Amino acid sequence: MKKIGLIAGNGTFPIVFARAARQKGLEVIAVAHEGETTPDLEQWVDALFWIKVGQLGQLIAILKEQDVRDVLMAGGIRKTRMFGEAEFDSRGKALFARMAQKKDDSILRAVAEELESEGISVRESTLYLDSILASGGVLTREKPSDDEWEDIAFGRQMAEAIGALDIGQTVVVKDRAVLAVEAIEGTDEAIRRGGRLCGSGAVVVKACKPQQDVRFDLPAVGTQTIQSMVEVNAACLAVEAGKTILLDREAVIAAADKAGISIVGVEK
Repeated sequence: MKKIGLIAGNGTFPIVFARAARQKGLEVIAVAHEGETTPDLEQWVDALFWIKVGQLGQLIAILKEQDVRDVLMAGGIRKTRMFGEAEFDSRGKALFARMAQKKDDSILRAVAEELESEGISVRESTLYLDSILASGGVLTREKPSDDEWEDIAFGRQMAEAIGALDIGQTVVVKDRAVLAVEAIEGTDEAIRRGGRLCGSGAVVVKACKPQQDVRFDLPAVGTQTIQSMVEVNAACLAVEAGKTILLDREAVIAAADKAGISIVGVEK
């Protein structure tokens, strides 16, 4: 049986991948992060090992001991952990210290390079999961208003701009004004911050970075995204079709329909 390694972060994405991989007949060896990864992952994998955020040397040692030659990253790590909460081992500390910039892509690419220097290939995060990418068009009963369509177009331009700078993937807009830009706090906090500023009717736009490495950090939305929008009476979520992971698709759409929120997959 072929092995696949899973570097697991938070959220449901690691479980979604593990289920799909095992259905394909693969043996899944997962390395999870304490304080991030759900323990429920254990029932969906063949072996589960735990490390702390920053323990790059330990990660590589586990994968090599388990004879894992191919690996992918699924699920996020709260970026705030990198500042004060990470427990770097010597290899992680050395990598972080020699990085000129601590941007998302820079960190992930650097980790991937370390893995590949040890003969471990980093595969795309949607391996076996093409069906979870958002399709184009309006996905919900509710459709965007004319004003919201204009905000979507405006928001996409802004999202591409911040993406090119590797700041984040999400912007919150209303009436062609930027209310919030996602930075280290993550998507949900950006939604709450921007939504509070306008009271109601915010449009959330999430897009792939122009220089996105499809092996990791593709934009992802799930039921928590909708919950964050509900908290601030946001009106619309626009994502990039074919390049955004839509976790628990039916549950996400059902939650949006219940709240009167529209979801749109925008095609380039």
